[in-house]
Order: sequence, then structure tokens, then C-alpha cells
Amino acid sequence: MDGTVLVADDDRTIRTVLTQALTRAGCKVHATSSLTTLMRWVGEGKGDVVISDVVMPDGNGLEMLPKIAEDRPGLPVIVISAQNTIMTAIQAAEAEAYDYLPKPFDLPDLMKRTARALDMKQHRVAPAPQDKDRPEDLPLVGRTAVMQSLYRVVARVMNTDLPVLIWGESGTGKSLIAKAIHDFSDRRTLPFVTATSADLQDLEGPARVLARVKGGTLLVDEIADISEDIQARIVRMMDTPGEHVPRFLATSQADLTAAMEAGYVRKDLYYRLSGATLNVPALRERVDDIPLLADHFLARLDKAGGAQWVLSEDAAEIFRKYSWPGNVRQLENAVRRLGLTSRAAEITASEVNQVLGSQPDQEPLRDGGTDTEKLGASVGRHLKRYFDLHGDLLPPEGLYGRILREVEAPLIEIALDATGGNQAKCADLLGINRNTLRKKITELDIQVTRRRKLM
Repeated sequence: MDGTVLVADDDRTIRTVLTQALTRAGCKVHATSSLTTLMRWVGEGKGDVVISDVVMPDGNGLEMLPKIAEDRPGLPVIVISAQNTIMTAIQAAEAEAYDYLPKPFDLPDLMKRTARALDMKQHRVAPAPQDKDRPEDLPLVGRTAVMQSLYRVVARVMNTDLPVLIWGESGTGKSLIAKAIHDFSDRRTLPFVTATSADLQDLEGPARVLARVKGGTLLVDEIADISEDIQARIVRMMDTPGEHVPRFLATSQADLTAAMEAGYVRKDLYYRLSGATLNVPALRERVDDIPLLADHFLARLDKAGGAQWVLSEDAAEIFRKYSWPGNVRQLENAVRRLGLTSRAAEITASEVNQVLGSQPDQEPLRDGGTDTEKLGASVGRHLKRYFDLHGDLLPPEGLYGRILREVEAPLIEIALDATGGNQAKCADLLGINRNTLRKKITELDIQVTRRRKLM
């Protein structure tokens, strides 16, 4: 890499590690713990790329981006932040950040993004003023790679006019994603209307709905459950020209590609809705977010005397192992119940077991089954449940690759953890070439052991 990088972070360890890594890569580095110093350097014309934390002792890194864009148009800014919510990703995108990475971040990944920023140095347009009255507390929290990827896509599509299809299991937060897209878009001052099949049942229904939405955002709920006649009306609504055409969003528990191929969804409707497709992962697909979400929901509960509930380590581990068939909604309800029934500020494992034991339609814990159950039988149980979740429909195409990824990723992660992050030892343990291991780590977006991460 060739260029000068400005690093702003109040964590000395991060400044040191980034300075050493970037210097070894051939860059000149100026590092500071002060946004004031960073802005002085930018004003003096120093730097080809900026890497900045958000929460700093003398201000907010995101709030500096408009000033940086004004003083130095085209200067790429990579935002790094421990605030692992959709809000940070959206705000970074709105402020025209070149890129955004949550902490803890993977150092090689950050180095690659910095290299691309140095190569591109693309012109960037100053951001539009932000509306301070927008909601700040959305329960869309997650530091896992799958959620951070979702946040980035949401940030990219929110100010386009593309229809967006949001699909995922019940309780994953599809409606929250849709509301966030509206609340942070250019249409946020216009109505947000959710339409069900009942709203579109009669011939005058579409006209009434369009009159209510007034060019804002129209969310069609559970599109796969709507009859073919009503689907045809939605197609005509989307094709109706006019001065106040709304933006169309739709949610579905079913994979619409499979539903279309099975004849449950009209092809013309599918192709109109799938301008952008967002897959909201089930909670079991982002296990590391479960304690984070639980803490988030606990923090929103009011407790007498101003005290705050926390999960004990054993309680948090039980939460991680539970299957959560009702996803985030079920988790939130369980946390609320614990807030009502817990006897002390620290919630115990027995209290969690009592609440989860009374959950309807509960699934066994993730490591359920007998201690003598063979791996093949355990995998078979999970695959059968995956097929059952799709009901009468088949899972999306590409199942073989997805299953291999699901098996490879935890195998490599556990092996890396067992070998303390030593890739040579890990490769020997797995019986594969070290270059193959490195390739897999990159392809599967695997985070190396905690001692290698920057907090």
C-alpha cells in the first residue's frame, strides 16, 4: 500500500496495532486520540485515508464526516465502532463514510478495505442534513458478521426507490427492518402504511391504500399468504403511474423464489418486488448476538431504585444454547418475564430454565440429544428441522453449499480456538494445507480467536 493514513481512536492498543500494521504495509501513519487533532490534520491536507472511531473523548466521529467531506471532498473515511447496531451502520452510510466496520474487527479485513480506499480515492458527495427527530432505539442489535452484512445492505438501499423484499422466519424482525428503511429514508416525513390482504380485498381497496400512503412507504405484510387475485391488484398498484407513487416493501416468511416456482406467488409480482432482497437471519444463525440482545432488552426494562438486571454467566450460556423457535420476539418476551419474576439484579440459571421450560412450542437445547448420539444423527436432526421449517415448499437452491459452509465454519472456528489462533497448528489438526486454511478463513468470514481480536 502507498499513502498516508490518519488514525483516530481513544484506545492506545488499537492505535499502536494499526500504526504497526499499516507501516509494515508501506503506509505513512499519523495516529491520535483526539478528533480535534484529526480535523486539524485533515484541514492541513494530510492523509489519503481516515480510519476513525465513533465515540471519542472530544466528540462523535460520525458528526465529523460532513466537515471532512466539505474540507476534503473525496477523502475516504473508514468508520470503526463498538456501537454494534443498525443505527451506526445507517448513520455511517448517511454521512457518506467510505466503509464501516464493527468492533471487534478483523485486522486483515480492515487492511484490505484500507488498500481499496487508497486505490479508489473516489469523489464523494456531501451528505444531506439529518433529521434529529428520527427514532434512536430500534431493537436491531448484532455484532455477528451476518447481521453487520444485513445492516450494510439496509444502509445502501434505504434512499433508493427500489422495491425491497424482506424475508425470514416469524419473529426475526422483518417489520422492524422495513420501518427502519422508511424512518431513515428521504420519505421519512411521509406516511408509512402496512397493508394486509384484508385492506386489498375489495376492488376499491388499492385506491384507499394509495390515498393513505400519499407517496410514502407501503409495506405489504406476508406477501406469500395473499391470494392470487389480490397479488394481481398489487401488481397493478405498482404499475400505476402518478405523482405520488409510494415505495413498495414486502415481508414474507417463505422464500419467494421457491414460492414462485411452486406457484404460490405470481411471477410478475415476484419480479416487481425483488428489486432488493434482504434475508433476516434466524436467531439460531447468530448465536453470539443472543446475550447482546438479552442485555439490550434488559436495559430497556424499568427497575425500582434505578438498578439494572444482568444475566449471570450460566444464565447467558443457557440463553445461547436454547433454540429460540420464536426468534427475537420470543427472546424479548422471555426477558420481560424474567424482569417481572427475578428476585435479584443478577438473573440466575434456574430462573432462566424456569421461564424457558414454560415456553410454548419449545425446541430442545441446541446441544440436545444424547451424549452418545453420533454426529451424523445430530446433523440429520437439524437438516430435517430445516426442511420442516419450509412447510410444503422446498428450501432455496444451493442447499449443498450452504450446509457445507454451516459445517466448515464451526469446525474451523473451534479448531482455531483450540490451537490458540495458530494457523499452522490448526491446519495440521485439520489435515489440510495452511494456504487452504487461510482461504477458508477468508471465504467463510471466520473471526480468529479472541486473543487476536481488537476490542
